[in-house]
Amino acid sequence: MREHELDITLSERWGEGIVAFEKDSELLLDVRLESVHEGILVTGTAEATYSGECGRCLEPISAPVEVEIQELFAYPGEEATDFEVQDDHVDLETLVRDAAVLSLPFQPVCQPDCLGLDPETGEKLTEGKGADAAAPIDPRWSALQQITDQGTTAERRAPENTEGS
Repeated sequence: MREHELDITLSERWGEGIVAFEKDSELLLDVRLESVHEGILVTGTAEATYSGECGRCLEPISAPVEVEIQELFAYPGEEATDFEVQDDHVDLETLVRDAAVLSLPFQPVCQPDCLGLDPETGEKLTEGKGADAAAPIDPRWSALQQITDQGTTAERRAPENTEGS
């Protein structure tokens, strides 16, 4: 068994979405390599910081990510496997890249309650502005608004139950 702690500088950008691990960013890899009957078992963690834009308001964001990895690198043989030991070495790049990129958020936000951008002005919405402004009603649905307005006036005119139980 061998344990290694590696600090790696990425030679290219990892990820294709609005957030990614940028080129020249640091990745901390802490791995344990164990010899087992079938091959070499790799277990460990990878830590890095992604950067990009909020999916709602387009503000720059960055956040740390820690991902656990575990994979068996099989000795070359008759059976085809995803990962194999090559000349007494294991290539961890594909394993770590796949795990790290899959850990990136699909819809990244700068904060959980981010309101996004105003569709009319393009400015970032604030709580006061977003809470006070009513959403515009699509003219195709305006007939339904009349029905809901009738329901609220009918509720106000309904007689109250004055009997005590």
